[in-house]
Amino acid sequence: MAITKEDILAYLDTATILDLNDLVKSIEEKYGVTAAAPVAAAAAPAEDAAAAAPKNVTVVMTSFGESKVAVIKVVRTITGLGLVEAKKLVDTVPAEIKKDVPAEEAENIKKQLTDAGATVELK
Repeated sequence: MAITKEDILAYLDTATILDLNDLVKSIEEKYGVTAAAPVAAAAAPAEDAAAAAPKNVTVVMTSFGESKVAVIKVVRTITGLGLVEAKKLVDTVPAEIKKDVPAEEAENIKKQLTDAGATVELK
């Protein structure tokens, strides 16, 4: 009588941790394999991904340019502020528009503000 996958799975469901540990050791010895994951190989790509990940930046408007009204509208859209709060923010240049945003989002915000006539720095 052949052992089926269901028989093996039924055994695994009922076996203790010690039984399973002995089984793994026996398989490793008999077939010359290891059940351990290659830790060094898995860690290297994670470190590369962390180094390549964009850092958060702060969007600072240094000047609103000649079209203050257009810049206020864009600031309202970006920040969700009301008209009065957005006007105060624009009037107090240099002003932080958004803090600790991903670099890609910061570039998008910078483009919107510069298209409206503002001068923007990413810090």
